[in-house]
Amino acid sequence: MPKHYRPAGKKKEGNVAKYVTRSQAVKLLQVSLVTFRRLCILKGVFPREPKKKVKGNHHTYYHLKDILFVKHDPLLEKFREMRTYEKKLKKAQAKRNKDLYERLRTRKPTYTLDRLILERYPKFVDALRDLDDCLSMVHLFAALPALERENIEVKRIHNCRKLSHEWQAYIARTHKLRKVFISVKGIYYQAEVDGQKITWLTPHALQQVLPDDVDYSVMLTFLEFYETLLAFTNFKLYHSINVKYPPILDPQLEALAEELYALSRYLDANTRSSRASGSDQVEGQENEKQHDESDLRLAQLQHQLPHNEPGALMHLVEDAAGEDEDDEDTKDCKNLFKDMKFFLGREVPRESLLFVIPAFGGIVSWEGDGAPYREADQSITHQIVDRPTQGHIFLSREYIQPQWIYDCVNARVILPTEGYLVGRVPPPHLSPFVNNEAEGYMPEYAETIKRLQAAARNEVLPMPGTGQEDLEDPQRLLVEGIIDRTEAKEATEKKRKMETLKEQYHDELKMEIEGATYSSMINRNTESNAASGEAREESVPDLEQTAEDGANMAKIVMSRKKRRLLEAIEIGKKRKQANVDLLKERKKKNEAGQTSKAK
Repeated sequence: MPKHYRPAGKKKEGNVAKYVTRSQAVKLLQVSLVTFRRLCILKGVFPREPKKKVKGNHHTYYHLKDILFVKHDPLLEKFREMRTYEKKLKKAQAKRNKDLYERLRTRKPTYTLDRLILERYPKFVDALRDLDDCLSMVHLFAALPALERENIEVKRIHNCRKLSHEWQAYIARTHKLRKVFISVKGIYYQAEVDGQKITWLTPHALQQVLPDDVDYSVMLTFLEFYETLLAFTNFKLYHSINVKYPPILDPQLEALAEELYALSRYLDANTRSSRASGSDQVEGQENEKQHDESDLRLAQLQHQLPHNEPGALMHLVEDAAGEDEDDEDTKDCKNLFKDMKFFLGREVPRESLLFVIPAFGGIVSWEGDGAPYREADQSITHQIVDRPTQGHIFLSREYIQPQWIYDCVNARVILPTEGYLVGRVPPPHLSPFVNNEAEGYMPEYAETIKRLQAAARNEVLPMPGTGQEDLEDPQRLLVEGIIDRTEAKEATEKKRKMETLKEQYHDELKMEIEGATYSSMINRNTESNAASGEAREESVPDLEQTAEDGANMAKIVMSRKKRRLLEAIEIGKKRKQANVDLLKERKKKNEAGQTSKAK
């Protein structure tokens, strides 16, 4: 009997037992394909890629454990009840039984996704890690128009808008926003909440066109789950700063579509009241428990204090006082636009600026009803406009383009406003999500921002063309892969020149002390330089040959898999270098074109 033979009726093993196709899963659950897709989205079950596709490459495979996980979920039974209810409703309508039809309409079965949220995200950090797609989807539907044929309801759009504004109000109130970038797709934001970096995309405030090749039923199923997830997240975040949820907004501001400003006012009022009530409670209980708490605290301090260490009690008090304070990053964001008042023109992206400016400590108003102050206010420091001509100009403020706000936010420093004045072409809007040092190309404006950041921190940057690698061994940097061969050659030549100049300086000092003449000093210097150059040429090894020998020896020892991986890495480095060279070439052509126009 062959080894691979398995008698009929025996238990299956391997991929046949672990994976099932989509048609097999639908048959096992006894539901339609639409209901199966909806269940998988809500439960977080996605297709798998087995190593060996038993039924063929044209099938979609699911893990059998995931399908059994869906099979025992109460939501499956609820969907069956809803399908039965729809059949009964259609039957009563077809038979024109009005009493039964009206009675069934009032008894429509409903379900909630609260249990699924707790099941998929047992900890709050898990929900924060999975919030990127959730925020992008909610902000997208908040900007879409209602469409009956695609089942996009007005109520759902209003709910998405409410949830997105609640999220933005919390981020702005706690100063958790870190990066902003405007692209063709929309505006990218990045916030840091409880140590987790959350990035999401919001569309531009333009008329959205709905394409026909998108399956909106799948997107609405995702949105149904994301609405519940974001509501739970907002509830947890608002309670962490002692604010009631859901917030109660000013109806006048809500009617004027100023929900974000109304939410910021609500948060400010609630945080002040919670602080006041907390201080009153502390004062009332202070006299009763003062003696017991002081004894308990003294006993704790005696255990915590190290023996014979002066000032240990002061260190403990400072640590306890600093526990509730914000981190350095939050402090920088909080004070970036401090003591600045902004006024927004009608043509600028108002919702984005109403979110960004308060998140970095600024005060903002706009043109329209419900604004906190008017355009004629003399305390306004900056007016953000995007029109080349203004009807009237106030000399006490600066008129700048909206890009200045975003560039200041990304640089964390107040940039000069000369390049962002109205009517001028602003500097390039650099992405904060790109690491210029890792890419190998530093734009000119990025270097300018780096100098301004160093000046704001009272730091001294090295001169252009010099760095730490000039003082290190080029051969070691080449072997470690920090620099390439051409850079190693340049570093070696630079190091040789520096050593030659250093020796020449010391020789001149010695001869000056000895009282030698200028002509004899020159002769000795030329002789010593020639001799030292010959000796140095003999002592300095060939860096290129050494590195090549080391690389060849390493490749010989490597396995085939690691050798191919190394070749792929080298190809990637060459592509990156080619992109850098292309950017430098474009920069040279642009500068040459500008100089020719100037002439």
